[in-house]
Amino acid sequence: MRISLFRRQPDPDRIEVVHAGTRYAVLVKRRAAARRMTLRVSQATGEITLTLPERADFAAGRTFAENHGGWIAARMAKRPRPVPFEPGQSIPFRGVPHRIVHWSKARGLTQATRDADGAPVIAVAGDAAHVARRVKDFLRKHALEDLEKAVRRHTATLGIPARKITIRDTTSRWGSCSSQGHLSFSWRLILAPAPVLDYLAAHEVAHLKEMNHSHRFWALTHKLCPGTEAAEAWLKRHGASLHGYG
Repeated sequence: MRISLFRRQPDPDRIEVVHAGTRYAVLVKRRAAARRMTLRVSQATGEITLTLPERADFAAGRTFAENHGGWIAARMAKRPRPVPFEPGQSIPFRGVPHRIVHWSKARGLTQATRDADGAPVIAVAGDAAHVARRVKDFLRKHALEDLEKAVRRHTATLGIPARKITIRDTTSRWGSCSSQGHLSFSWRLILAPAPVLDYLAAHEVAHLKEMNHSHRFWALTHKLCPGTEAAEAWLKRHGASLHGYG
């Protein structure tokens, strides 16, 4: 007797949704823990993801995505405007707008200074082809310096040291704390006002003692950073825009 086992054909990695003449590539994922179909548009990367429960019908998932073409278009329209690191562009540095200027004949490191009219600028010397890289290096350097200072201050209050501090270009979270006491942050926090960076440092330092988001964790975070609520509100309103720079 021959037994035939039905095997579902693998889903395509992506599907295409068309709305008002615009085509949107949608990443398809299946998750065993998912209980319903969901669509998500990342404000940081612009990636559109359709998540399906393990046993959901793929054709139904495609229809679900196609029926939400207008929603996808609206979410994509709200994404932050890309701002390249090039001369003439204005970018925030510690929350203060700075215009990028290229001083080709100047020598030395990239620096935050003021132009002849007293306006804040990030001045970049050297070859014009390297302006973008040098601006990003400048921002990453100061992000690490500011975060290290903030973490040292908060760990001194807490009495628990951080074992390691790193910066990355994360899109799903602003910071993280491992069980080994390693703290990681997005370098883009240097674009936000200083109190916001300080809050994220306090948030992750609090995790060194409370590896959760319990009442005790939030009480500790507020103790380390009294401006927690204001910083959270700022991130909710403006955080996504930081991903448009560079």
